[in-house]
Amino acid sequence: MSVAVLRRAARETLSGLPREFWWLWTSTLVNRLGGFVATFMALYLTLDRGYSASYAGLVASLLGLGGVVSSLAGGVMADRLGRRPTLLVAQTSTAASVALLGFVEHPVAIAGVAFLVGMASNASRPAVQAMMADIVRPEDRVRAFSLNYWAINLGFAVSSMAAGFIAEVSYRAGFLLEAGMTLVCAVVVFLKLPESRPEREAKAVQEDGVGLGAVLRDGRFMSVVGLSFLVALVFQQGAVGLPVAMGAAGFTPADYGLAIAVNGVLIVVLQIPVTRFIEHRDPRRLLVVSSVLAGYGFGLTAFAGSVGVFALTVCVWTLAEIVNAPTQTGLVVRLSPTHGRGRYQGMYTLSWAVASLVAPVMSGFVIDRFGAEWLWGMCAVVGTAAGVGYAVLMRRLPGEGDVRGQVGGTVAGGTAGAAAEPAASAV
Repeated sequence: MSVAVLRRAARETLSGLPREFWWLWTSTLVNRLGGFVATFMALYLTLDRGYSASYAGLVASLLGLGGVVSSLAGGVMADRLGRRPTLLVAQTSTAASVALLGFVEHPVAIAGVAFLVGMASNASRPAVQAMMADIVRPEDRVRAFSLNYWAINLGFAVSSMAAGFIAEVSYRAGFLLEAGMTLVCAVVVFLKLPESRPEREAKAVQEDGVGLGAVLRDGRFMSVVGLSFLVALVFQQGAVGLPVAMGAAGFTPADYGLAIAVNGVLIVVLQIPVTRFIEHRDPRRLLVVSSVLAGYGFGLTAFAGSVGVFALTVCVWTLAEIVNAPTQTGLVVRLSPTHGRGRYQGMYTLSWAVASLVAPVMSGFVIDRFGAEWLWGMCAVVGTAAGVGYAVLMRRLPGEGDVRGQVGGTVAGGTAGAAAEPAASAV
């Protein structure tokens, strides 16, 4: 492949997106580059503070629980207050709570602040996804979500490597550095990002509210949320089931680190070229294939007996992840009324937050009671079930211009509909 071909491919991938998208993308990248605390939190509590592994696990669970609570709250805020105010509140709150976490010492105080960190850091996710849908044209959304996902993983890969060096110098410095970089994100949002929420229409406000109750009554969308939860359970095993199973089989933490590093490297290398391949393909098939591929990618782990084979299985389910993440996020946008995007994205985010709480308990129970082979077999079954569910559910998926009664309009450089605004009484 010539240099000219590579340049043209890169230009086609990166061109055509509005300036506001790139400022939002930059904010995401900076935020992930500064994500040190999640990486060294367990080491900080056990090695630096001297707490038990059980207590470290409790704090990690509280971080996740905070994310569960704020997933819906962040979505409601994004629709009611606007995307920009929600991002500013979430990012400044995250900076303050992360900095405070580096100074509190009492175990109850640490647990409480960790819960606040989980709430604040996850509250911005529905707003980011809703703003991205607002400012990007429908035909470019899969590409935009893929680029955003690429930034998340690139930032995570760099911050994970840097976290170890920072921890050797000072754990507190890591907390303060993350707080400072999160504040930089807030400054970028404040200076460069206008509000993208579509303007309200008074008549629509009176006639059709989009509260959380309306989201819960949307049967097809909630079915998508349920299928998303199943897929998330499978993908979570890379962080919870895989290290436990490899440890029980006699592999070292370094072996696990080598195998799982393939995940981050492949996402950084392949996300953009794979996006070019899937951008205009049928999302039905992409979700079916990626769900089944994820299930059987983890299912093949039952036959792994060396680090090399473990790495090969990681390659399989990483490819599924690269396809699934932007496609599923784009599907949520297609099924969401314009003025309810925050709530719908919040409910979608909730499915992943709950999966992050359930997966560790599930994997530990199955491995202890039945063995790791049963866990990998269950992943294959769950992935297949999700694939079948998507195939059945999406037979009548509406087109980009036919979603939930939207009509054309232009918002912040992108195309957006003008569906009903949530009523004042909506949650």
